[in-house]
Amino acid sequence: MQAEQYQAFAQTLADWFTANGRDYPWRRTTDPWAILVSEIMLQQTTIPTVLGRYETWLQQFPTAAHLATADEQTALRSWEGLGYYRRVRALRAAAIAITEQHGGVFPADEAAIRALPGIGDYTVGAILSFAYNRPAPLVDANVSRVFARVFNDATPIDSPAGRKKHWQLAAELVHTTNPRAYNSALMELGQTICTTGEPTCLLCPIRRFCTATAPASLPVKLPKKEVLHTEHHDLWCLTPNGLLLEKQADGKRHEGMYRLPQRTKDQLAGLPLLSTQKYSVTRYKVTRYLYEAPSAQPQGEEVFIPQAALAATPMASPDRKLINSLLKNTTD
Repeated sequence: MQAEQYQAFAQTLADWFTANGRDYPWRRTTDPWAILVSEIMLQQTTIPTVLGRYETWLQQFPTAAHLATADEQTALRSWEGLGYYRRVRALRAAAIAITEQHGGVFPADEAAIRALPGIGDYTVGAILSFAYNRPAPLVDANVSRVFARVFNDATPIDSPAGRKKHWQLAAELVHTTNPRAYNSALMELGQTICTTGEPTCLLCPIRRFCTATAPASLPVKLPKKEVLHTEHHDLWCLTPNGLLLEKQADGKRHEGMYRLPQRTKDQLAGLPLLSTQKYSVTRYKVTRYLYEAPSAQPQGEEVFIPQAALAATPMASPDRKLINSLLKNTTD
């Protein structure tokens, strides 16, 4: 595609989205706080999962001030099931900054948005274009896939060179008067037509601009990291005082949340094995062995949580699922 075709490319996409764009709740608003929430939720989480949580979550925290005044435990509990809990910590830090530095009013200035905690290039572009309809580039996996095919580019999209090239293209191609529709169209195209594997080229609104000779072979990515297998040996100790849980220390992946206490395999030798659970976390395949102990001495950050308080105690989904299942078995 030649530079003189860029404007026609952008207009074609904007027109296609205006006529065909899917209806999502975050597309019905120009409230920058609601848009920020949607963008943070959609990071590494599927659209169906977010659709099931987005509006309910905003009812609990309709403004930055509502989240800023909530304690961390409440914020973490509200995010349960969405995973990657550092996101809600970053969102809460941004809410505190908006409340303390901007009087609770979401800033419209690009530099002020960029200065908010946890806000990167993509999120800045999303807020500027979707909330304020200002021309700003954004690049996600869907946009990179579209660019790689349109420009028949075999540069790995997850390499520094590939990321730099696509951000430059995004800045050059962005629609100057309707960036909200244009940026939405780029992502929608990657989700519905220019998908991974075999794209549906005959239905593509920008096929006349596309130069891909073998679109199914694009985009190119760097080799995947090796999948790592790990074992956890956990302790189940339920007493009249409650369930023994460990609060995750600062700097850990689930900082501030609670999990079943871990011990070494040797420390739990001889105890009855209650269950074996398998689950995945990023590139780790985890096998969890859970052993039952009638009593245990708390160590470090471990504490007995009364059963009545467990529902409000923040924990990762695999722990919640296992604990609820075992508690149900004890009452059946």
